[in-house]
Amino acid sequence: MRALRHFLLLTIICSLCAIAPGIASAQGSAQQFQTEQTAQDHCPADTVVWVNTKSGVYHFKGQRWYGNTKEGAYECRKEADGEGDRATRNGQ
Repeated sequence: MRALRHFLLLTIICSLCAIAPGIASAQGSAQQFQTEQTAQDHCPADTVVWVNTKSGVYHFKGQRWYGNTKEGAYECRKEADGEGDRATRNGQ
C-alpha cells in the first residue's frame, strides 16, 4: 500500500512538472539583474525599473523605493509589464 501511495505521489508531481513550464511562459518572464547597469546593458532602448519582487510593484529611478526594497531586482520595464508587474501608484 505504501508503494502505491509513493507511486501515485510521484505521478502527480511529474504531471505538475510537465504543466508548469507552459504556465510560466504564458505569463512571461523578465530577466532580473543585481545592478542597474547590467539591466541597462540587457535593454538599452527600454527604461530600467526596480521591481519589488514580493509585491510585483515597480519603481522608477529617482523614486523613494528605487533599489531600496528588501526583495527586488532591476528589470526592463517592458519585461516587467509582460510578467504582470505594475508601476507604483503613489509615486514613491
